Amino acid sequence: MSYYFARMIDASFEDAVSRTREALRAEGFGVISEIDVQKTLKSKIDVNFRPYLILGACNPAMAYEALQVEDKVGTMLPCNVVVQHLAEGRVEVAAIDPVASMQAIGNPALAEKAAEIAAKLQSALGRV
Repeated sequence: MSYYFARMIDASFEDAVSRTREALRAEGFGVISEIDVQKTLKSKIDVNFRPYLILGACNPAMAYEALQVEDKVGTMLPCNVVVQHLAEGRVEVAAIDPVASMQAIGNPALAEKAAEIAAKLQSALGRV
């Protein structure tokens, strides 16, 4: 089992980020954190890296439900979505597969919630 879902799109990096944010919003996710890996690596260790953004996506209602089932699941939140430039005009958008990550917990009720969230993330990727 893979630990992520991914989709390649033909777009500029900026357009891909905008489309990803909109697709997440359409599925009930908000972006609650953002890490610009390219900028961070340049400022911290002075290396050049491709445009690579990690968006921390959260569906508040589903996060609340998951926390009701398993109080330590917060250690695995939010759902990370990566937008990375691979080649001119080619961008990959990838999201964590919550079903794969939640297997480590071994709570059947949480697995059901993870499957619901996975479906929403896959739908969001399809919208990008």
